[in-house]
Amino acid sequence: MPDRPEIVCICGSVRFAAEMLTANRHLTLAGAIVVAPGIFARTEDHEPNDNLTREQKVALGELHLQKIDLADRVLVVNPGGYIGESTRREIAYAHNTGKPVSFTDPIRPAHLT
Repeated sequence: MPDRPEIVCICGSVRFAAEMLTANRHLTLAGAIVVAPGIFARTEDHEPNDNLTREQKVALGELHLQKIDLADRVLVVNPGGYIGESTRREIAYAHNTGKPVSFTDPIRPAHLT
């Protein structure tokens, strides 16, 4: 038995905020420590809909990479197999740091290239 619960970092497109919250709930009820996006802001938005600057959005993206560093594994929430640009970057980062990555839905190969 491990000394602490597994730490899982949730990644995915912010368009799937509801699905990420559901995954967070399931993981938490299963006894995992969950780290996930705290603010659902899209870096590609030209007009912020949540009063965040582009610089803040970039900083949040970097913070999420640090969340991956804390995690034992990464769970990508990807309904319909969708993987966006930011999520692809997070998956690559996780792979480069040796973190196992799993997906809620089968991935569409075109989304990882």
